[in-house]
Amino acid sequence: MAKYENDVKDLLTLVGGKQNILAVSHCITRMRFVLEDPKKADTKAIEKLKSVKGTFTQAGQYQVIIGNDVSTFYNEFTAYAGIEGVSKEAAKQAAKSNQNWVQKMMTNLGEIFAPIIPALICGGLVLGFRNIIGEIHFFAGGTQSLADVSQFWAGMYSFLWLIGEAVFHLLPVGIVWSITKKMGTTQMLGIVLGLTLVSPQLLNGFAVAGTPAEEIPVWNFGFAKVQMIGYQGQVIAAMMAGFILVYLEKFFRKYSPAVISMIVVPFCSLIPAVILAHTVVGPIGWKIGNGIAEVVYTGLTSRFGFLFAGLFGFFYAPIVMTGLHHMTNAIDTTLSSVFGGTILWPMIALSNIAQGSAVLAMSVLQKKNERAQQVNVPAWISCYLGVTEPALFGVNLKYGFPLVCGMIGSAAAAMISVGTGVQAFSIGVGGLPGILSIFTEYWGIFLLCMAITIVVPFSLTYVVGKKKLTAVDLYGEEAEMKQVSDQAEASEEKEKNVKKIESAESIKSAESIKSTEKKENVGGEWKAILSGQVIPIEEVPDDVFSKKIIGDGIAFEPESDTVCAPADGVVSVVMEGSLHACGLTLENGMELLIHIGIDTVDMNGDGFHAFVKVGDTVHCGDPLISFSPEKIAAAGHPKTTMLVVAGMGEAKNLRLLSGIRAQVGKTTVALYE
Repeated sequence: MAKYENDVKDLLTLVGGKQNILAVSHCITRMRFVLEDPKKADTKAIEKLKSVKGTFTQAGQYQVIIGNDVSTFYNEFTAYAGIEGVSKEAAKQAAKSNQNWVQKMMTNLGEIFAPIIPALICGGLVLGFRNIIGEIHFFAGGTQSLADVSQFWAGMYSFLWLIGEAVFHLLPVGIVWSITKKMGTTQMLGIVLGLTLVSPQLLNGFAVAGTPAEEIPVWNFGFAKVQMIGYQGQVIAAMMAGFILVYLEKFFRKYSPAVISMIVVPFCSLIPAVILAHTVVGPIGWKIGNGIAEVVYTGLTSRFGFLFAGLFGFFYAPIVMTGLHHMTNAIDTTLSSVFGGTILWPMIALSNIAQGSAVLAMSVLQKKNERAQQVNVPAWISCYLGVTEPALFGVNLKYGFPLVCGMIGSAAAAMISVGTGVQAFSIGVGGLPGILSIFTEYWGIFLLCMAITIVVPFSLTYVVGKKKLTAVDLYGEEAEMKQVSDQAEASEEKEKNVKKIESAESIKSAESIKSTEKKENVGGEWKAILSGQVIPIEEVPDDVFSKKIIGDGIAFEPESDTVCAPADGVVSVVMEGSLHACGLTLENGMELLIHIGIDTVDMNGDGFHAFVKVGDTVHCGDPLISFSPEKIAAAGHPKTTMLVVAGMGEAKNLRLLSGIRAQVGKTTVALYE
């Protein structure tokens, strides 16, 4: 008879039967189901099963917490159900079937931009810094910039353009590459297609608006002429071209014989994709851009300009995401030459600030989410310096409501700006430094507009975020959905203080036991598995551990990179594949679980090395698993490591010693009889 035979049978029925399971996988403590209809799962009945310690739903997956023996349960479950388990990545893909078309579209868009967000953030910061040293006239009565008066800064201004151009002018290369990567087609073909969109043989896309039509170079095929226009900074054209390439490659790969596919597939995919990109996708994009430019010019010069300003301020951020916002340069240039100033540029600078303020609010809301902060902080900084792409694609578009809150603040400020006639002397710096491009007589009203774009988006985003963001968003992926009220926070703080007092008393007690050599009531102890700060398990940002669903324990903020055995025992489990967790059984039957990091199961073993295997006998201080703190941080995961007692065995009166700094293999962190 299998160990979990009854619970396995019951669980299969309670999740809706085999026909309701699209995919199933497991991690170190929990079963992860992707259900066709999650409503069919009887959560209350599932949680009453003897082997189940709890359930929750996360990212489209229905997760059932089993504990240290989950691998055995999983094997018995898949064998009984006749279901083949899948990888965690495959389960994530299957989980998308539980999303509506809007969620799927936003998820896919986010997955396309996710790999290039670090480059956008870096490029945004570089361009913002470059704007400050080369575009703002601090010196000589407001006529010269830092680059004008210093050879060093002039060289730096020129040098930094290498990065700015690579990130934003050549953005289509990254977009097409990311699409091919996501869709599983040949990435090198995507790179080549992207390069054809930004080739130096073409007229730079940023210069098209200011170039007379007769001076635009063309390819002359005799029967037709095609304009040689580049698509630097364009998003829609690049995405359309990328998907054309992907589906052409999939089509030809499906029908091409294997012996000639190496020749046929790349040739028949790339050539038509390039042709369509320059004859269909590009021209359509430019027509859309020209239409937007004409509407903006007409609207701003009409007697209802302030109303149009509201629309422009509201929709400018989405226009930036299409790459079509560069067409406004032509309008700004015309306004400056005809009227001696432009009323359009101030609105653009205000829109930058508004979107940055929305991200700043997200940064405050997600201050405990280490992964989110790695994107939030540089994004709002670059946004305030005039470059919005990192904020738009990395944060605001992902969550939706910050984008809208920023658009509302931008619209309000734009109406006041245009309604009071605020003008800039020319195209200048966006974001907070934008005020230096404004005629001095309008500085007072523009400062008011800036205040609006800071206060309104921040306040709206903060209020809406408090209601809409889940604990997963606030604290990290593996946190369960929860609401944290002021009362709960006060209660939690009180519990922490009590815990610290208890810990201190436990330490004193332990020292007293050692000093008086009265060890007859102490059956054993745990030594520190890592060097670093020991914290109460309640402070771990993962409810499975903090709520002690698996069991009581402690956690480490590691300063070393090798987890060692806390006591003598036998290795009962090593998480196959991911290697991020293991289990030990001590001589007295006590079962311990060690889990390295939060959500590190997604790293699939990258940066982890196991020194032991199931069945090995280990002694206190022996190395179990090493890990790379750098890779964990780069993946956006906290490296907090948990040591949990999943079963007491014959032990009793466990005393956990937290609130101390520990040295691996030497410091006592728990005592028991």
